[in-house]
Amino acid sequence: MCFADRVVGGLNGVVQKLMYFIFSTSSSLEFFGCLFEHGDICPINSEFWKPIKPWSIAENQRRDSIVVNEEEDVQEGYRGDINVEELREIERMNNERENSLELEEIKDQQEEIKRIPPWTKHITIRGLIASLAIGVIYSVIVMKLNLTTGLVPNLNVSAALLAFVFVKTWTELLHRAGITSTPFTRQENTIIQTCAVACYSIAVGGGFGSYLLGLNRKTYEQAGVETEGNNPNSVKEPGIGWMTGFLFVSSFVGILALVPLRKIMIIDYKLTYPSGTATAVLINGFHTPKGDKIAKKQVQGFTKFFSISFLWAFFQWFYSGGEQCGFVQFPTFGLKAWKNSFYFDFSMTYIGAGMICSHLVNLSLLLGAVLSWGIMWPLIGDLKGNWFPKTLPESSMKSLSGYKVFIAIALILGDGLYNFLKILFFTARSIHARVKNKRPKTSVPDDQKEAVDDDLRKNEMFIRESIPMWVACVGYTIFSVISIIVIPLMFPELKWYYVLVAYILAPSLSFCNAYGAGLTDMNMAYNYGKVALFVLAALSGKENGVVAGLVGCGLIKSIVSISSDLMHDFKTGHLTLTSPRSMLLSQAIGTAIGCVVAPLTFFLFYKAFDVGNPDGEYKAPYAIVYRNMAILGVEGFSALPQHCLQLCYGFFAFAILTNLLRDVSPKKIGKWIPLPMAMAVPFLVGAYFAIDMCVGSLVVFVWHKLNSRKASLMIPAVASGLICGDGLWILPSSILALAKVRPPICMKFLAT
Repeated sequence: MCFADRVVGGLNGVVQKLMYFIFSTSSSLEFFGCLFEHGDICPINSEFWKPIKPWSIAENQRRDSIVVNEEEDVQEGYRGDINVEELREIERMNNERENSLELEEIKDQQEEIKRIPPWTKHITIRGLIASLAIGVIYSVIVMKLNLTTGLVPNLNVSAALLAFVFVKTWTELLHRAGITSTPFTRQENTIIQTCAVACYSIAVGGGFGSYLLGLNRKTYEQAGVETEGNNPNSVKEPGIGWMTGFLFVSSFVGILALVPLRKIMIIDYKLTYPSGTATAVLINGFHTPKGDKIAKKQVQGFTKFFSISFLWAFFQWFYSGGEQCGFVQFPTFGLKAWKNSFYFDFSMTYIGAGMICSHLVNLSLLLGAVLSWGIMWPLIGDLKGNWFPKTLPESSMKSLSGYKVFIAIALILGDGLYNFLKILFFTARSIHARVKNKRPKTSVPDDQKEAVDDDLRKNEMFIRESIPMWVACVGYTIFSVISIIVIPLMFPELKWYYVLVAYILAPSLSFCNAYGAGLTDMNMAYNYGKVALFVLAALSGKENGVVAGLVGCGLIKSIVSISSDLMHDFKTGHLTLTSPRSMLLSQAIGTAIGCVVAPLTFFLFYKAFDVGNPDGEYKAPYAIVYRNMAILGVEGFSALPQHCLQLCYGFFAFAILTNLLRDVSPKKIGKWIPLPMAMAVPFLVGAYFAIDMCVGSLVVFVWHKLNSRKASLMIPAVASGLICGDGLWILPSSILALAKVRPPICMKFLAT
C-alpha cells in the first residue's frame, strides 16, 4: 500500500508539472499547428483560446512549488512513518494556501483592469507611425500578389508580430539612449495591428487587380474588341484621382454598417472569429514575461530571414536584364516543362505564403496546375483549327484563352455558390437555434466559474466604452448620401437608384457575411459582389452593363468585406481588453491611409511594370475574369467559345460536388479533398507559383516532423520575414525601373 501511494503521489506531481508546462508555454502557439493542419476552417474552443495573462503564469509557478513541497513532505513522511493526522494537516495547510492564492489572483485581475489606460491613450503617435510603415510595406506585398496571382494569404497574425517588432525595437533603442518611453501595452499592439490591417486591406480588396482594373483598355482588348456586349465605351483608364475618390466614398460606409450590432455578435452570440481570436492570443502571449522571451526568438527569426530574403531578391535582380531572364525563369524541370509554366522561380514571397497557407490549399493549387497546364491546355491547343480558327491569336477570348478564363470562372462560381448557400444555411440555423433556446442559465459548474468570471470582465470592458448608436446611424446615412451623389457622377452607367438599393440592402448582407465569418472564418464578400455584378450587368443592358456590373460589384464587396473585417478586429479587442472606441477610430484612420496608399502603390506597379500582360509576370488574372463575368451577365452564354459551355457545366458541377463530398466525408478523408477555388487560380496564372507554395508547405511539414514545438513558434516569424524581405525589394526595383536603370546581366536558358 505504501509503494502504491508513493507511485500515485509521484504521478500526480508529474501530471501537474506537465499541465503547467503545456498551458503556460504553448497555449498561445497551438493555433498555428491547427491552422496549418486544417486551413481556414479551424475548430475553436473558447476555453482553449482564453488569452494568457501575466498572473496565470506566476500563479502556476507558485502552485508548482506547492506541489513539489507537498511531494517532498509526503515522501519524508513515508520515510519517517508519518501518521494520517499529520498528512491531513499538511493537506489542510495546502488548501488554505491555494485559497489565498485564488484570492490574490482575483485581486491581480482587478488590478490589471484598473491599470488599463483610457481609450484615448490606446492610440499613440509612435503607434500611428508604426501602423503607417507596416501598412505601406504590406500594401506593396499584397499588391504584388494581387497583380501576379490574385491569391493573398491572411497576414493579420504577421501584422501583429511586425507591430510588436517595430515598437519593441524603438523602445529598446530609446532605452539604450537613456530616454524613458511609455510602456508598450497589449492595447497599443492591438490598435497598431488593426490600423495596419485596415490600411493594406484596401490594397487587397480595392479592385486594383479585379473589378477596377477590368475597366481599362488593355483588359477590354483582351476580352475581344468584337465580342458582343464588350462595349468600346465601357472603358475607364486607371487614375490616382478617381480611384482615391471612389475608395473614400465606398470604404467608410462599411465601417459603420454593423457597429450597432457589435455587442450582439461578440458578447450575445459569442462568435469565435478564428482569425481575430488567433491574433488576440498572439498579442496576449507577447505581453507576458514568458511571452516576451518567445517574442525575442520570433523577432530574431524574422530579422534573419527578412535579411536573407531581401539580399536574395537584390542578387536576383542583377541577372534579369531582359525578357524571360533570371532565376524567376529557371527551367528547373527542363525546357518543355518550363514552356508549360512548370518551374521553380525562387520566389521567397510565395514560399512564405505557402508556409502560412494550409497544406490543403497548396496541394489544391498544384492539382489545378497539373490538371490545366499539364493536361487540358496542351490537349485543347492541339485542337486548334477544329474547335477554334488557327488564325486567332492565343490571347483571343474565342481561342485558348477563352477556355482558360471561362473554365476558371465556372470553378470559382461553383465553389462560391456552394459556400454562399452553405454559410447562409448555417447562419440561419444558428440564429434560429439561439432564438429558440434563449433561456438564462441558472447555475454554472464550479470548474467553469473562472472562465465565466474572465468573460464577464472582458464583456464589462467591451460595453463600458460603447459607441453611441446615433454616431453609427448618422455616419452611415451621411456616407451613403455622399456615395449616392458622387458615384453616379464618376460612373454615369451606374444609376443613382441602384446605389440607393445597394446601401439599403448592405447592412443585411453585411450581417449575414459577418455572422458566417464568425462561425467559419470564411469571408464571402467576393461572392456577394459577384451576385451584384451579374444582377446589375443584366439590368443595365448592353450599353451600360459592363461598367455598372463592375462598379456595383465593388460597392457591395467593399461594404460587406470591411464590416466583416471590423468584427474580427472587435473580437481581437474584446480578448485584449481594448476599447471599441479606439478600435473603430484606428480602423477609420487605417482605412483613410489605405485609400491614399493603395492607389499610389498600384501606380508604382502600373508605371514600372507591364501590368495585365498575359505572358508577363504581372498578369492581373482576375481583371479579365471579372470583365468576362460582366459580359456574361449582359450577353449570356453566347460569349463562350465552341464546346466551352459543356466544359463549364462539368467544372461547375465538379466544384459543387467536391465541396459537398468534403463536408459529408469523415474528417480523415475530407481533409484530402481539394478546394475548387484554389484549383482555379493556376488555370489562368500558371504552375510556377503553385510549386513555390508547395515548397513552403514542404518546409512546414518537415520542420514539424523534426521539431514540432519550435516549428509552431517560428514558422509565422520566418514566413513573415521571407514575405516582407522580398516585398520590400519591390520598392527600390520599381524606382530603378522608372528611372530606366536595367539590370546588367541576362541569364537565359536555350535549347541546344
